[in-house]
Amino acid sequence: MTEEPVQTDSEISREDSIMGSGQREDKDITAASPTGSLGHRPHSPPLTHNPKEIWKKGGRMFSVLLAINLVLLACTLVSSAAFNQVAVHDYDVFFMLTIVMLICIAWILFYLIVTAKRQNAILYKDSHAGPVWLRGGLVLFAIFTLVMDVFKTGYYSSFYNCLSAIKIIYPIVQAVFVIVQTYFLWISAKDCIHVHLNVTRCGLMLTLTTNLAVWMSAVTDESVHKSHTKFQNTTEGTHRWIMKAGTASGSIDGCSCNSQICQIFQSGYFWLYPFNIEYSLFASAMLYVMWKNVGRLIDHHTHHIHQLKFRLFRKTFFVGIVLGLFILVSGLAVLIVYEVQVNTSGQPDKKNEALIMYYTFNIVCLSLMSLVCIGGSIVYRFDKRDMDHHKNPTRTLDMALLLGAALGQYAISYYSIVAVVASTPRDAVSALNLTYSLLMIAQHTFQNIFIIEGLHRQPPEDDHKIHPHRKDLYGLTFVNINAVSLRVPESGSALPSPLPHGQGAVAIQPSDVVQSIMVPKKVKWRRKFLKEISLFLLLCNIILWIMPAFGARPQFDNVKELNFYGYSMWAAIVDICLPFGIFYRMHAVASLLEVYIMS
Repeated sequence: MTEEPVQTDSEISREDSIMGSGQREDKDITAASPTGSLGHRPHSPPLTHNPKEIWKKGGRMFSVLLAINLVLLACTLVSSAAFNQVAVHDYDVFFMLTIVMLICIAWILFYLIVTAKRQNAILYKDSHAGPVWLRGGLVLFAIFTLVMDVFKTGYYSSFYNCLSAIKIIYPIVQAVFVIVQTYFLWISAKDCIHVHLNVTRCGLMLTLTTNLAVWMSAVTDESVHKSHTKFQNTTEGTHRWIMKAGTASGSIDGCSCNSQICQIFQSGYFWLYPFNIEYSLFASAMLYVMWKNVGRLIDHHTHHIHQLKFRLFRKTFFVGIVLGLFILVSGLAVLIVYEVQVNTSGQPDKKNEALIMYYTFNIVCLSLMSLVCIGGSIVYRFDKRDMDHHKNPTRTLDMALLLGAALGQYAISYYSIVAVVASTPRDAVSALNLTYSLLMIAQHTFQNIFIIEGLHRQPPEDDHKIHPHRKDLYGLTFVNINAVSLRVPESGSALPSPLPHGQGAVAIQPSDVVQSIMVPKKVKWRRKFLKEISLFLLLCNIILWIMPAFGARPQFDNVKELNFYGYSMWAAIVDICLPFGIFYRMHAVASLLEVYIMS
């Protein structure tokens, strides 16, 4: 890898097509030539590609190929370790993940040292990348991940004589990796670095794929664990499966989990897996934005920085927050009752009652969310805010993740629809399952439209800056400046146009009076309505994330799909698609929070 030197501002302005990956990446490189200052060039020679520009693209391509190969290797090892018939054990996966995490820790420390010593290493900051609520969520998930690592270390340490040592080393290394990476993302998420470009690209991609590999390992481990507990329903059976997977010989004699502290550790770290999964995905998204910003040049004339303040209960009617909290609390009660009746009761009638209750709650919740999203999209039709068409890697990634993650729930819903329609007999549970699947597809579609349209709107401050002289003129038709000092808060000045000498009064046109009185009230009402919608959808998505993430699996409790597709095929469909559906809910929460703040 070659190190590209840092250039001065004048050199960057001439060679931004070489280093930059931002708005001016495709700028004509002939501006740097001696004839670039002439007013006209009637006969310009054909342009030749600069070797640095070609190597910049080559450095990106190399980092992408490195990420692809690492992801494929991790996917192969993780999927092979999930089956007992394949001679690949989970400690093989842990060994590979431990090695790459140690490499990532070393690279992050190298990055922090270099950027701290070289003051001109970071020339720009991306104001859209790494908002405080996203970094706050990352820290929250990191804390729960550390608790999970403590539980996992305590559980595996109880059987150090039965297990491979790597199963005890892995959670310790993961805890160190989480601490270092969280600190790195908290202080560097907005960086547009301009030194060691190719090394930085490869390091960011290596760290990104490491998080994806950890995510795949956690999802597989959790899915296999839930499969064992769902169909064996014994803690001892799950423990024997874990111990057998962790020993090369397969002998588990003398490795029983009979103590209470052992069972707490075993149950605890499995319950904390959803937080570890979300942490890995959040970190991957932030690292991707940093990768896109390597070498980026930001034009401050076109890159608008919006100072958005997070005020949760300001200018709201409290309808969205109250109704959303009611849905959230009701969903938690439904989840508790569902888990108790399904997992502890062996009576089919109790299980059917639990399924009816679960489907009914979700149908009501999804119906309300769909109607609210449609109402929000209608309000956007009357919103006078301009669309934001500036380049924004964070927003582009948010859109891609929303649309891509929704495909997982789409797939499960369509498979369920086919199974219910083609199967006989049809009972109340089947009818509710069909309605639930159809509403799930509709709700994802309407919510994506609402969120994406909201992310593309300019913040409300821009509307006020267009016509500042109309801001505080509501209801005024005549102003005597000799008696009244009218100030505009944003500009800090009086009326925008000075008066001729001797003229003491200003008459405002009737059309301006009507606009100053009527338009802001409509805008205020629309924005309040959008805030209520965003808060309600945010809380609903939280409960729809909690329910599947913490054990609700109606896909397996309802045997309609199991009997139609068979256990192997249906388990593969759910285990592959459901993690994307769970991630969609949490990513929608982050996106809705941004829509709320921008409203």
